[in-house]
Amino acid sequence: MNSKVIRVSFFAFIAVAALAIINIKCTPSVGQEIPDVVDYNFHVRPILSDRCFACHGPDEKKREANLRLDTEAGAYAALEDNPKAHAIVKGNPEASEVYKRIVATDTSIKMPPPSSNLTITENEIKIIKKWIAQGAKIKKHWAFIPPQKSELRKADKDWVKNEIDYFTFDKMKSVGLSPSDQASKETLLKRVSFDLTGLPPTVEMQDAFLKDESPNAYEKVVNQLLKSKHFGEKMALNWLDVARYADSHGYQDDGLRTMWPWRDWVIHAFNSNYSYKKFITWQLAGDILADKMKWHPKAKEMLLATGFNRNHKITQEGGVIDEEYRVEYVTDRTNTFGKSVLALTLECAKCHTHKYDPISHEEYYGTFAFFNQVPEKGLFGTIDASFADPPNMRIKDEDVKSIFNFINKKDTSKLEVMVMKDSSKVRPTYILERGNYDSHGKVVDFTTPKAILDFKGYDKNRYGLTRWLFDDKNPITSRVYVNRIWEQFFGRGIVKTTGDFGMQGELPTHPELLDWMASDFKQNGWNIKRLVKQIVTSATYMQSSVVKDEHKKIDPENKYLARSTRMRIPAENVRDHVLATSGLLNPEIGGPSVKPYQPKGLWEVATSGRGSLATYVQDHGKDLYRRGMYIFIKRTVPPPAMLIFDASNRDQCEVQRTRTNTPLQALAMLNDPHVLESARVMAQEELSKNTSIDLAINNGFRKILCRMPSKKESDILKKYFEEELVFFKKQPQKIKSLQKIGEYEHKTVKDPVALAALLQTFQMMFNMEETLIRI
Repeated sequence: MNSKVIRVSFFAFIAVAALAIINIKCTPSVGQEIPDVVDYNFHVRPILSDRCFACHGPDEKKREANLRLDTEAGAYAALEDNPKAHAIVKGNPEASEVYKRIVATDTSIKMPPPSSNLTITENEIKIIKKWIAQGAKIKKHWAFIPPQKSELRKADKDWVKNEIDYFTFDKMKSVGLSPSDQASKETLLKRVSFDLTGLPPTVEMQDAFLKDESPNAYEKVVNQLLKSKHFGEKMALNWLDVARYADSHGYQDDGLRTMWPWRDWVIHAFNSNYSYKKFITWQLAGDILADKMKWHPKAKEMLLATGFNRNHKITQEGGVIDEEYRVEYVTDRTNTFGKSVLALTLECAKCHTHKYDPISHEEYYGTFAFFNQVPEKGLFGTIDASFADPPNMRIKDEDVKSIFNFINKKDTSKLEVMVMKDSSKVRPTYILERGNYDSHGKVVDFTTPKAILDFKGYDKNRYGLTRWLFDDKNPITSRVYVNRIWEQFFGRGIVKTTGDFGMQGELPTHPELLDWMASDFKQNGWNIKRLVKQIVTSATYMQSSVVKDEHKKIDPENKYLARSTRMRIPAENVRDHVLATSGLLNPEIGGPSVKPYQPKGLWEVATSGRGSLATYVQDHGKDLYRRGMYIFIKRTVPPPAMLIFDASNRDQCEVQRTRTNTPLQALAMLNDPHVLESARVMAQEELSKNTSIDLAINNGFRKILCRMPSKKESDILKKYFEEELVFFKKQPQKIKSLQKIGEYEHKTVKDPVALAALLQTFQMMFNMEETLIRI
């Protein structure tokens, strides 16, 4: 085996090993202690939900023995076949049939029945027994109880920086942990820069921050980043997953659509700090508001925002059943509403009453009714007949100049965007038996799950739905968004199951903190930038990510936040980082999506052969170097480099990306043309300035790793460079292939051997763990 193969193989192994530590998931041992006071929501309901509610829960069609354990009336009621017996007798476990059945040895009466393959542990039996003995108090599900601000906990005043820290400090101490030291200034700057803009801090920013010794130096950096035009891009990225944004319609034909102006609006909304209330209200009901406020200068903008509800897949294939697909679109909008804003699995009630959550089959279709009024067709025209199926809005050049100055329209061609609009006549909504589009049951009225908040006194349209959402008594809206934002900065939500606040979702690790922040968020006008600043200026966020033995032993998942969490930066930002450090990044905001380098033939082998997207036509010039969020997303063939790093394929609403560590990620960083091109450009720029190799390596390290290298690191990199010099002197043909990488200007340098060696050195830096990880 020649030395080059050995070198690359070893390099690949190191890169894979670096990536392999990103997402190790550890499960802490389950504690066996029984709490002094057993709480129904946090100790008992999870057991009942997992083992009992499928047969004794909300779904009356699946309910056994007419026994319901998820409500007070049902749990305390006499048994149907024995009126003298009760499922639960407050204060008396031995008289409670629930307890008697779970401890029974007779398999004919034991619960859960052996045939279910479900068991209750001894520890769980003790919890249920103690709960019944303590009075068996049943509460509404925690997420359906309106949040309230509790008193701040006791904490080390020298450590806390804002209210968040009182709660996290108290939780740490309760499990035997202490806060970690604050991260270094270089680490903090890189962390907050990526978290708020998705981009690395420039060398100039690093120098300025390191020199600033004022007490509010960090706060000044945070304020600067919050004002950056790239803040809106970073915040929009997560919302594009939620909104299932893509540049094609989906299904087999998968033709072109022009929804990118809506994406420009999302970026604008975050940069303008629209309140969360306004942000959601306009997206769900902007068309209704625009009709009411035609005089308002923002009326057309309100209408554009409703593109959120038209981002779902749309078929363009002849022969489909029109009504079947129309119902599919309404279903998608309903399910997206449930998952994105309520964090509930509404879709589970499409075919029958929810088996775990208090959402009935009828309530599902009552919610469905809000999104069922659009005058749309399941099939409109054929591929390329329409890039924006009606209802749609035309965006004219004069509109861009006067109203939509945030839309990056680059030419004078016709531009239409799909939006929402209700028919003048109310379309009746039927319960669909078993979810089948043509199995009409009874007609239902506009409504929402009553367990959350009764839908009374609101307009029976999507605007009324938003008023219900943002009613001060609604217990879930603020919690859900605070939790999602928290996850973006800590890698895990206070409720780990970001898209499921229901019975089967995980319990919050810091319930008092979540409620305090949710209440505070509402009280301060649903201000998103304020919420973000509150999080990133907390001592909790500013901790070091160094993992100590006590962390591994007590809290390997970092649920209790006694350190910062290491996370790989999002797929799009991996690309952004590489392009930004080399100076190639085109910082342009918004506009049509672009098609960068991509392996040949991908689109062609997965196409119907029809339409303008049958063949991949790569862009050139500045468009090659746009940010990752602007890469064209064809649903049937999503961008491969993005998928390798776990980007969403945008088929449906996704509130939580997975994080994997596959060998393909290391191979992508070793072979992606943008990575190699960026390394080439950096090398030729340094050598064209006649920079010494020591200084060139130092400059590259600061741009890529965002800190000064240690002497040991500099020595290792210098040695690697020298080894590469020796290799390329023996392999001159390899130099020519490296020099040809990418379309960016190829400058002539005096020493092509040094260029190749320095290119490889920069490429190694791009593949270091610290480059790809937000620490």
